[in-house]
Amino acid sequence: MDVMFDHLIMPLSSPGVTDMETSYLSTFVLVVESGSMSEAARRLEVTPAAVAHQLKLLERELGTRLLTRAGRTVVPTEAGHRLVDRASTILRDLRNIKAAINDDAATGELRLGAINTALHSLMPEILAGFVKVYPDARVEIRSALSVELYDAVLRGELDAAICLHPPFVMPKTLSWEQLCEEPLVVMAPARWGQRDAHALLREEPFIRYNRILGGGKQADAYLRKAGIVPHERFELSSLPAIAMLVDRGLGVSLAPDASVQWWRGLRVARLPLADQPYRRRFGIIWPRASVRTRLILALVEQARKAVSRST
Repeated sequence: MDVMFDHLIMPLSSPGVTDMETSYLSTFVLVVESGSMSEAARRLEVTPAAVAHQLKLLERELGTRLLTRAGRTVVPTEAGHRLVDRASTILRDLRNIKAAINDDAATGELRLGAINTALHSLMPEILAGFVKVYPDARVEIRSALSVELYDAVLRGELDAAICLHPPFVMPKTLSWEQLCEEPLVVMAPARWGQRDAHALLREEPFIRYNRILGGGKQADAYLRKAGIVPHERFELSSLPAIAMLVDRGLGVSLAPDASVQWWRGLRVARLPLADQPYRRRFGIIWPRASVRTRLILALVEQARKAVSRST
């Protein structure tokens, strides 16, 4: 059960206790993210009472209430909401300062984003090479859509992201390295490998690559341009899952040709298209100016090597 701090009276007589501790801000952000003092305490490996004590001191220092109970969870007050974004920025800036004054990047932290396809394809190979170069570095990985990862890099929330190139010109503050281009292919059970690609899309059950994703949008645009109205059976956002469904004979699909390890062992034919107006541009994006440039460039180098080995 969460320990609320609304009525706790904590003495502030000890030296330095009126100086806001950054650890208190970290605790506050964690409580907001988890919605529970007990969960925050579990992650921090302390007692809920210790978490409540830190938050009470933070409230006393700032002179306002930051959290309130809502059912079985705790939620930020209006002041708490205002503090969340600022606290996250402060904590990020402090990490950047630490990284900047410590030239030894080998013990640094890298915040990396990746789309789902990368997590199931290149990412294990990239990380395997990266940890050989920086075995003590800590890598935090976030999975999201390409547009969300792009925005996170732009805002400084991520140090780099493996994603699709945005459909617009990027600002000069960001660097981009293309790792590969992936044309659309028709994925079909191996026994249908000699059939016409368009006939398969028209006649067989269709497994659609989710249209909220870049590759899914390209596939939908291709079908519209070709005048093909498929008989849809499933729609999902995982290329490995689509490949496994095709392997089971549950339909055909139109998706980017991600030539990666999870194809191995699957009885799936990948049929090229005669007219190929769409190619998925897959790469890595990062800020030109960063205190973690050494780590980022090491990651970029490992991404190049991983792509080279997979082709």
